[in-house]
Amino acid sequence: MSTVSTASLITADQLSVQFTIGGGFLRKRQMLSAVDDVTLAIPKGSFFGLVGESGSGKTTLGRAMLRAAPISSGSIRYADGEVDYNLVDLPKTDLVEYRKRAQLIFQDPYAALSPRMTVRDIIAEPLEVMGVTQTREQTDERVRSIAAKCRLNLEHLRRFPHAFSGGQRQRISIARALVSNPRFVVADESVAALDVSIQADILNLLKVLQQELDLTYLFISHDLSVVAHICDHVAVMYLGRLVETAPTRELFKSPRHPYTKALMSAIPSLDPDHRGNVQKLEGEIPSPTNPPPGCKFHTRCPHAIDICKQQEPKLDHLGMEHDVACHRWQELAEQ
Repeated sequence: MSTVSTASLITADQLSVQFTIGGGFLRKRQMLSAVDDVTLAIPKGSFFGLVGESGSGKTTLGRAMLRAAPISSGSIRYADGEVDYNLVDLPKTDLVEYRKRAQLIFQDPYAALSPRMTVRDIIAEPLEVMGVTQTREQTDERVRSIAAKCRLNLEHLRRFPHAFSGGQRQRISIARALVSNPRFVVADESVAALDVSIQADILNLLKVLQQELDLTYLFISHDLSVVAHICDHVAVMYLGRLVETAPTRELFKSPRHPYTKALMSAIPSLDPDHRGNVQKLEGEIPSPTNPPPGCKFHTRCPHAIDICKQQEPKLDHLGMEHDVACHRWQELAEQ
């Protein structure tokens, strides 16, 4: 088990999230393991990236940290200096308080906003639901303040979502997430649905807001080029397990896990004359209802040997906050 830093805002310790699916007449129920024995500490004030293919469990891990997904085993601790919560056994009164401190920015800015509500009402809704403000004047003041920080003006507050572009809608979503003054924000593929030029604007806004509001982000993405630009630490996830974690510069300079190397080799280059050595991943990610034994990546790994097929690798600590779960990482590093 890794040692957790005292400066961590939120910490998952041997966390697992499982769902029961199927069942019914003549159908057997199956257990889906979305997150499997994950230990992860997110430092306070960090922009922490979580990457991996679709189906790797990234979103489920983020939702578990928001207490929006069932925790099957393990623990999650949230400590910001004012409160210290064990999210597994959180009483209802503390859960209400935690909802103010931990929020989510959704992926799709078109589906996330009600077309029947004005922008003012959309941003104000969390304040009213959680009882953060007592009067309409207090609510309006908070709404106007966070709207200005998210580059929305007073005229925008009177309009409906259909009048805005994707980038403007995402700024509205960000304002709604931040209006309750949270400390921890999960941004789940929050720029994936936007044009590249708009992505940069939203990423820069998130960075500015982090400094102004003292935020800690868990930034979930499948795009490593975006993660390299914005995150200071990255964790790589595959089929419910962490396979590598490191500071961003260290990870991109010296990736150790074959899966991480394959993901990075697929990052497109802006140089038209560059022909990188792309390490193509053969096959599809296995089903989480029937994961392979041993290392879950061995069915697609070109370096797999017998031990990989039989024994699950544990995270080795390389130093410099760099951890990797691979039986052969030292041998492969020397090649």
